[in-house]
Amino acid sequence: MRADLHTHTVFSDGELIPAELVRRAMVLGHDVIAITDHVDMTNVEFVASNVAKAVELCEDYIRVIPGVEITHVPPSKIDHVAKLARKYGADWIVVHGETVTEPVAPGTNRASVESPEVDVLAHPGFITLEEAQIARDNGVLLEVSGRAGHNITNGHVVNMARAVGADMVVDSDTHAPENLMDDAAARTVAFGAGMTKEEAEKALYVTPYEAIRHIA
Repeated sequence: MRADLHTHTVFSDGELIPAELVRRAMVLGHDVIAITDHVDMTNVEFVASNVAKAVELCEDYIRVIPGVEITHVPPSKIDHVAKLARKYGADWIVVHGETVTEPVAPGTNRASVESPEVDVLAHPGFITLEEAQIARDNGVLLEVSGRAGHNITNGHVVNMARAVGADMVVDSDTHAPENLMDDAAARTVAFGAGMTKEEAEKALYVTPYEAIRHIA
């Protein structure tokens, strides 16, 4: 059993069409996968409306949640783009957080955890304690990432989340087939980030499923 709530397809910078991504995830033991291709205000309608069609795969494979990852959008416009994404069919909103490897605009983490539309703040780099507290208060999940580069600060993210009791998830941020993580790989990422056994169990097998219960 594995839920991965952050992946990409050819609708942004991923290598696989949705059907192949979902099938490969199924073979690796997933029972839930969210497709969250990169969007800004220029392509959100195209991406969200097309990814939403992947829900049809649920009939044959595993549960598919259509979503987006809002990426490099100015902080002041994150909430607006998130609302547009939901309008066009996205049920899961991820925001590309302030990583240490990319020039994400300062203030992105804060704007994301303050938005009632956002579900996950992905790889949030050196997130502050105050931002982690806001995430906890608003029910925004903090991501521990399996993606190379973005995972440099996983330990810091875990420490901030632990300090305030914010919920965490372990996602792959898949762009290519080899990025998908089976259960063992996901557990390795969790423990490598410094999670306790109890924290890892919650992040892998409880929090993601609780977070998607409201999605039909």
